[in-house]
Amino acid sequence: MRSIRIYRNDEFAGILTEENRKSYVFQYTEDYFFDINKPAISLTLPKTQREYRSSYLFPFFFNMLSEGVNKTLQTLRLKVDPEDSFGLLMATAQFDTIGPITTRPLSDEE
Repeated sequence: MRSIRIYRNDEFAGILTEENRKSYVFQYTEDYFFDINKPAISLTLPKTQREYRSSYLFPFFFNMLSEGVNKTLQTLRLKVDPEDSFGLLMATAQFDTIGPITTRPLSDEE
């Protein structure tokens, strides 16, 4: 099981977890979820429920990944299996992303 913290404009919004390659969970933090002034991180992950489950990496997060030659270069340089979308997201979505969403590693004490 692997997890990463999800931020919207540097504000901790939730945790994305890969339970296995066929089970993913996104859960808003309690503070973010109950603050009516904070928008959903995506139209496909509205704040109508705190937790979302999927049998594949949520399209919103999958679409943050590079494609084609850029993906090939990233997987080679970062030594990530090209089929490991979650691993690639963990390795590449911490800094320079398009839009307000970034990720950070989940510390061991969380």
